[in-house]
Amino acid sequence: MTREPLTLDEAVRRKVLGLVGLGARGRLVVIGTEQVRLSAQKGKVVLALVAQDVSRHSLEKVVPVLRARRVDMVEWPSAAELGSAVGKDTTAAIGIVDQALARGIRGAVAGAAPAGDATRVSR
Repeated sequence: MTREPLTLDEAVRRKVLGLVGLGARGRLVVIGTEQVRLSAQKGKVVLALVAQDVSRHSLEKVVPVLRARRVDMVEWPSAAELGSAVGKDTTAAIGIVDQALARGIRGAVAGAAPAGDATRVSR
C-alpha cells in the first residue's frame, strides 16, 4: 500500500530525527543497508527510514527485502540528514526494531499533511 507523498515541516522532521537519535543511543535501531537488510530478513525491523538520495544499488539491496517482509518505510530525502541523527556522515537506511519507537515515529509522520514532494510512508 502506497500513500500520497507527505511534506514534513521542520518541526516534524526534527521530532522524527530526534526520536531516531534516541533510538540509536538506546540500541533500538539498526543502521546501514546491510544491517537493515539482515535484521528485516530475521523479522526484527518494524519500520524503516530509507534515504532517497543514495545510489540505486543501495536501494536495491534493502527495499525489496523490506517490501517482502511488509515493513512500513518512510522515504527520507537525505542520507546526510539520516546519518547525522545517528552520529554518522551519511546512511542509506535505518531500521527501527522497537515497537514503541516505531509508533512514535509513525505518529509524528501521520501528523504531516499530504502534499508535494518530500517524505512519504509506503509498504
